[in-house]
Amino acid sequence: MNPTKLDHVAFWVADRDSIADAVTSRLGMHVIDRTDAFTLVGEDARRGKLTLFAAGGPRERGALKHVGWRVPGLEAQEELELADGVRVVLVDGDPDLDHVALYSAHPEETAAAYEAYGFQPAAPGPSGCPRVEVGGAWIEFHPGDPGDPERPLLNHLAVLVDSADEAIAAAKDLGIEIDDVVDAPNTYAAFLRGPEHVRIEYVEHKPTFSLT
Repeated sequence: MNPTKLDHVAFWVADRDSIADAVTSRLGMHVIDRTDAFTLVGEDARRGKLTLFAAGGPRERGALKHVGWRVPGLEAQEELELADGVRVVLVDGDPDLDHVALYSAHPEETAAAYEAYGFQPAAPGPSGCPRVEVGGAWIEFHPGDPGDPERPLLNHLAVLVDSADEAIAAAKDLGIEIDDVVDAPNTYAAFLRGPEHVRIEYVEHKPTFSLT
């Protein structure tokens, strides 16, 4: 498995319109796609995005602490508290996903486990927590109980790959559970069961990918 970037973070939320309105008005994102099932928001469809899946509330935080999003010209780190418990930490940089902070019962062990999923080892960042890197973005692991909630806030993390079929083959070789395979109009993706109940999507953009 050779992911090239952090493509999107997907949430289960009850109030997706409120969250979409907040990030589009305050962070310069726009609604890339909206269906009966989800709303996709971002600055550019080929960069980092947030996917808001419609679900009943309230949601349980589970493994997800916050998502880090880059904003150009930011002088100091800021934090947005949005509907359904969604937290976005703002850091300076060109608009894109910067990191995802997850709770872990064993942060160092979990970081090491992510290497089998194609993530690269990385030195701790500003938080001082263990982390891994993918395409210039990070997954960092904060001490805490991720649990296994019935109504989690986090749906999945998604990384971009050149070939979802290669990710499927690698998962089978490693004995990693394949949760689902989805062939959509713009993408082809495999969902794997990651450490501590976190689903990881390996998404391939089809040649016909047309979102903007």
